[in-house]
Amino acid sequence: MARVGFLGLGSMGQAMATRLVDAGHEVVVWNRSEEPRLRMDQAGATAVDHPGKALAVDVSVSMLANDQAADAVLSEGNLPSHRIVHANMASVSPDMGHTLAARFASLGHGYVASPVLGRPNVAAAGGLNILAGGQTEDIDALQPFYDVMGARTWLMGEDPRTANLVKIAVNYNIIHAIQAIAESVALTTSAGVKPADFVDLLTNTLFGGVVYTGYGNLVAEREYLPQAFSLELGLKDLGLAESSATAAGITLPTSSSLRAVFDQALQQSDLADKDWSALAEITLSQLGESRENN
Repeated sequence: MARVGFLGLGSMGQAMATRLVDAGHEVVVWNRSEEPRLRMDQAGATAVDHPGKALAVDVSVSMLANDQAADAVLSEGNLPSHRIVHANMASVSPDMGHTLAARFASLGHGYVASPVLGRPNVAAAGGLNILAGGQTEDIDALQPFYDVMGARTWLMGEDPRTANLVKIAVNYNIIHAIQAIAESVALTTSAGVKPADFVDLLTNTLFGGVVYTGYGNLVAEREYLPQAFSLELGLKDLGLAESSATAAGITLPTSSSLRAVFDQALQQSDLADKDWSALAEITLSQLGESRENN
C-alpha cells in the first residue's frame, strides 16, 4: 500500500478519502475546518493542520469547492520543493485548471485535472467516473488511487483544461435533465398522472440511465434532502458553462432561462439549503401543491 495526501473533506471528499483508508493506504488528510479532519483521523487517516503537509506527500488528491478554494489551497507557498504529483478532482473552470497546471509545472510538479462524475453515495461505493487530463506518467502514478475511488478513468488528453471542460458540459446536461423532468412532470401531473408513474415510464422506455432514474425519482417524490450537491454549486457550474461558451465564441440559448430558475430557487429560504434537484420546485410549485417537509 502507498502514502497519499487528501485535501478537502466535504461530503464527496470524505467518501473518497474513506475509500483510500479502507483500501489500506496511508492517507494524510487536511480540511479547512477541524471536525472533518478529526472524523477522518478516527477512521484511520492521519490528520494534519496545514495544507502544505498533505501536499508534501509524493502523491496527493484534492476535492475543493471552487476556483477560489483551489487557488488558495494549491498555492505556490503550499507546494514543496521536491517533486510531487497532484490530482485536482474538483470541478473548476478551464482557466483555473490551466493556471494550476502552469503553477505546478513551473515548480517541476505533476498536475492532473481529475474531475469526477457521481454523487457521494457513488463515491462511497467506489463507482466514480474519473476524467483525467494531464501527462501520461502523472496519470499512471495516480491510477492505483483512481482504481480505489472510481469504476473507470476516462483519458482526456494532456491539456488539463479539457477534463475540466468535459465535466462542465456533463453538469450542464444534468441541469437540463432536472429542468426537463420538472416540466414534463408538471404537465402530466396537471392531467392527473402520478409523478412516480410518469418517471417510471420515462426511465423504463426512452430515458434510462442514472441521471433520469436518480433525479427523476427525487423530483417525483419532491424529496431534496439530504443534500448531495447544492443549488449554489449548481449555479456555479452553470456559470462555468456560460463563461466557457463565451471563451469559445459559442452561444448557449437555454442558459439564461436556466439561470433565471436557479435565481428564483436560491431566493427561497426553504429551498436554498436543498439538493440542486430542488431546482424542479420552481416549476412544480405552479401545481399549487405543498412541498410539506421536502
